[in-house]
Amino acid sequence: MLQHSALFPWLLLAALASLPSAALAQAGPDTCHAIDGAAERLACYDRATGRGTDAPGAASRPPPAGREPFPVRTDRNPQSRTSMAQHWETGDAENGGLFQVRAHNPVYALPVRATTNRNQLPSSPAPGRTLEEPLGLDSIEAKFQISLKTKALDNILGLDLDLWFGYTQIANWQAYDGVESSPFRETNYQPETFLTFGPGIDLFDGWRWEVLNLGLIHESNGRNLPRSRSWNRIYAQFGFERENISIYARPWWRISESRNDDDNPDIRQFMGSHDLRVVYSHNGNDFGLLTRYSFSGDRGAVQADWHFPLIGALKGYVQLTSGYGESLIDYNHKQTTLGVGVSLVEAR
Repeated sequence: MLQHSALFPWLLLAALASLPSAALAQAGPDTCHAIDGAAERLACYDRATGRGTDAPGAASRPPPAGREPFPVRTDRNPQSRTSMAQHWETGDAENGGLFQVRAHNPVYALPVRATTNRNQLPSSPAPGRTLEEPLGLDSIEAKFQISLKTKALDNILGLDLDLWFGYTQIANWQAYDGVESSPFRETNYQPETFLTFGPGIDLFDGWRWEVLNLGLIHESNGRNLPRSRSWNRIYAQFGFERENISIYARPWWRISESRNDDDNPDIRQFMGSHDLRVVYSHNGNDFGLLTRYSFSGDRGAVQADWHFPLIGALKGYVQLTSGYGESLIDYNHKQTTLGVGVSLVEAR
């Protein structure tokens, strides 16, 4: 019989599945793009943004003062046109209001995630950051990610420029290790603040530069020595769209720390200074590919994602990773992992 703690991932999966679609609408209209029918999809956007005219008192909201909407383009797939713009509320996308909670990065739960190489002895060249005894980890664990954002300022200086605060938490849970009372092996906390600008520039062959994000992000695992890991980065993220393909290119610069405070002085040798994400959507399926590469360390990582329809806004999710940095404690540890579960918000 399963230990009680081993049931927790399945309870989490059930809780995600039971969330009403209205909760997703409150987070933003992102999930409407999964609806196949054009009329139903438009009605979903109207409900999510409050633009429906059937409800008493409902009316279309004019764009903020000083912000001219982009002209509606008839030569593009409306579903793909709105995905990136709606997620970041750029251009002619509806403004969801200040200090309202939206989805940020993907939100998912993987009750089963297996690795080919457990990191039994996490290490770092920094003094006092290397374990001396093996952890005794299981090869199969659970993983989940929660990610939210909220807008603090809108239409700064009369431009299509917004200020956001975001928070992402990624947990790796030894849920099936009854001997050690199912500990959380590694939890990464990522608060960030960023400015979003909507260039809205048509480039070539149907491509459009839709988003530019400039941000500051902190990431740490909140642990004491010898497991403490953390770093701070300033980044620029460029978002491009064409029909049902989205591309995000994000270079970053690591903020230096003092020798005594730096938990992982060689992290750039493994995590690099940029990542690239490509998302392709088709018939309710979303296929994602995220890559990182360190030119100085000749190391990298790749993550492949598949989100597929299940029930309503709930999607099935398969995640495959290979390389370094699957979590912060594993920044210099190479492994391949495979996880299966569900997602509420997929990649954009």
